[in-house]
Formats: sequence, C-alpha cells, structure tokens
Amino acid sequence: MRRELAKEILANWNLPDVFFLTGDLGFMALEEVKSTLGTRFVNTGVAEQNMVGIAAGLAREGHKVFAYSIAPFCYARPFEQIRNDICMANLPICLIGNGGGYAYGAMGPTHHALEDCAAMSALGMRVLVPAFNEDLGPMLSSFTAPTYLRLGYDDRPPKTAAPAYAPWRQLLTGSRGVLTALGPLGGVAWGALQDLPEESRPSVWVASELCTQLIPADFYDQLSENHPLYVIEEHVAAGGLAMHLAYAISQNKLPCGPLRHHYALGYPSGRYGSQSFHRAECGLDAIGIRQMILAEL
Repeated sequence: MRRELAKEILANWNLPDVFFLTGDLGFMALEEVKSTLGTRFVNTGVAEQNMVGIAAGLAREGHKVFAYSIAPFCYARPFEQIRNDICMANLPICLIGNGGGYAYGAMGPTHHALEDCAAMSALGMRVLVPAFNEDLGPMLSSFTAPTYLRLGYDDRPPKTAAPAYAPWRQLLTGSRGVLTALGPLGGVAWGALQDLPEESRPSVWVASELCTQLIPADFYDQLSENHPLYVIEEHVAAGGLAMHLAYAISQNKLPCGPLRHHYALGYPSGRYGSQSFHRAECGLDAIGIRQMILAEL
C-alpha cells in the first residue's frame, strides 16, 4: 500500500502546510514525494524518537505532518515521544507504520508489528487499518488529531472491486453467524469464503477502525445467540479487534453466540518465515479461515 500512499500524498497533500518525514525509509516508493514536496520532505535518519519530536515541533507551528517508518520502528521505538509530544498535546500528526502484522516476514520479530493497534489505541490515537488500496484516500481526507495508519497488502480476491470506504463494511452475506476481520485480512476472508453457499457461511465484515462508536447497527443486527461471532486479526489478542468488539457488545447488552478468535500467536514453531508462513501457523490464511468455518457445520 505504500505506493498507493505516495499517490495519495501527491494528489491531495502537496500543500504548503504539510510536511512528510521519514526515518531513512521509503526506497522505491517515496522518491516522487521527495522531489515534489522539496524542503517539506525531511529524512530524519535512523532516529525515530527524534523524528517524532520534529513532527511535534512542526505541528505546534501550525503544520500537518506525516511521519513514516517500518511499523515497529514507528510506534515501539519512540513510544514515549508519541505519548508525551504528540498525544498529550493532541497534535495533527499521522504516524504511518508500513508492514503491519507479519509483513516483514523472515526479518523476524524485531520487524513485526503485532501489538501496534493496542499500543496506539491505548494512547487515544485514531487507529486506521486499510483493507484495500482505495481506502487510503477517504481515510486521509482529513485528520485533525493524533492518528496511526497501519499499512499492509491489499489481499482481496482477484478481479473484485473494493466496496466504498466505511470504517466497518460488509463484504459477503451469510446466515451462519458473523465474521469480522481487521484490515487486509478482510480480503483474505472474502476470498476464502466467497464460494461457500450463503446458508453455509457467516456474513463477512471488514473493520478498518478500532473505534467501537463507528460500528454500524447493521452489524449488530446480524449477531445471534445461535451462531458464532468470528474475529480474525494479525495482531495479538490483547487490545485488538476482538477485545474492542466484545466490550462494545457487552456495553450494549447484545445477544451473541460463542466467540471464535484467530489472532497472532507469536511464533509457535520457534521459526521465522514469510508473512504467509506466519499467517498459516496462526490460522490466519485462507485455509485456516475456511477450516474454522467448516468446523462449525
């Protein structure tokens, strides 16, 4: 999605009050952004804490700021600066973490972002997890507060059009419960279940924002005590999509069947590999999702 991000910045954010910072990353994606923004594109070097401090200083001077890095370097390394410099002052800064979940594969756990949504949500940031390339435009149409954007890969089925953006969207109809996936895993679930008869599958939803206030009534209306609620996310169980959703259901005293939760298990085999390898180990690939659903039939 980083190339789509670059297109969005060039199309709509080449403005006098916008700065784009990078922690010495973005090769083969951000070159045109650099040449177009000129002095408003700043390579801060491999110094993420300093990058966040610079972003905060620019925002205090009235600018809107994008700050880009590999996801764990974006949220984990400068966590204190994000908390103190950005969130406490409620500054209009969008932190862009590229490669959410296991996206950096064999580079190992130092390059994986498995608890980022929980960490940034805990600080009160708006957490955005686009499912499809087309989501970036409407997501970034305006931001006025601390925001975390988690980039991944668009994994929709081939030759399918992405539905119009909404924080929560239905991708498939179904009559055997509800499945909701975080960001790009929505596309994986869509592909895994689209050929199952409607009476043999759950409805499939994708969530792209963790804010429970944005969950539509249509989603709640499909919950039933007679069928499971499935949640899949390339994120640890704590503080992720399932916990936010379970809290919302509890607060609203809604009927709901058993929760079937597939999430990032870390490294069950003690080995590191591609994103596909790690997803398969956690039951987050198309095969694992399909087996989860068929096991209920």
